[in-house]
Amino acid sequence: MAERIRYFFDEHIQSAVAHGLLLRSVDVLTAQAAGRCGLPDPDQLQFATAEDRVLMSFDPDFLALAATGISHAGIAWAEATKYSVGQLVQLLTLLHGVLDRDDMKNHVEYL
Repeated sequence: MAERIRYFFDEHIQSAVAHGLLLRSVDVLTAQAAGRCGLPDPDQLQFATAEDRVLMSFDPDFLALAATGISHAGIAWAEATKYSVGQLVQLLTLLHGVLDRDDMKNHVEYL
């Protein structure tokens, strides 16, 4: 049976997005809750990978990291001002519903 995506949000994703996903029974861990604010991007991606969590970010530096070929559990990326909180919750809920952890391995999903 395919395992559902679990998310790790970098520190720039609004807490309301995490709350909206939690209300929909989606597993989300934020950088704030994990005590990981201010750490370098490679460290954040390594943590997300070790935890088998898809990293959600607005930071294009994660796209550059992925382009180097570094192994990761998946990256969901969006432009910071493209979506409202509600739209981002809907998109991440949809992603959670259609892709699983294996699908997201070393994959970047542009939202």
